[in-house]
Amino acid sequence: MELIATAFNWSLFGIALVGGLTFAVLAAVRPRPGLFWFAAGALGIAIIAAAGLTVAAPQPLAPMIGAMGLALAVFGGGPAATTALRLAMGGSATPGLHGGILVLDTSVPPTPGLAAPRREVLRGGLTIGVLERLASAGTIIAGFPEGLAIVVAVKGVGRFTELEAPEARERFIIGTLASLVWACAAGLAVHLALH
Repeated sequence: MELIATAFNWSLFGIALVGGLTFAVLAAVRPRPGLFWFAAGALGIAIIAAAGLTVAAPQPLAPMIGAMGLALAVFGGGPAATTALRLAMGGSATPGLHGGILVLDTSVPPTPGLAAPRREVLRGGLTIGVLERLASAGTIIAGFPEGLAIVVAVKGVGRFTELEAPEARERFIIGTLASLVWACAAGLAVHLALH
């Protein structure tokens, strides 16, 4: 009976991990909210199945499971942050040309009769997000959750000068938390399966 339960949990975990990764990649490539929610559901099933495992992953499968978990963390975190920002803020921020948002530039005095000067902040979020999720999931998979503090500190220090505008602070906090939660959930699923 225990053998059947273990086989069922491993099968469910594998299907959910592959399904979650597939939907996360699709959500990243073709941004549609439904694809993200399917990826989130599959990730939840993978965590539940991994929590029920009583036997760790066979050694030859461990690198593949780890790589799939990291890929799931990286690809799904962007749609997770986008979905969280859309739910929390709608379209309240004007997008910039380089992936950031436009905010009032308080360093330039306003000119009467002209629109207030604006500047783009939070540029390069895609690259920073990928690295953040890779590092976050990696620390969870490796069993070193303290590494999350380092990731958050580095990101906060790197973005500190851009967070003077309230809309930038809100986007930074919401996007970062959504991305980190997603990456940690993907890392947790793999950590449970490997240990």
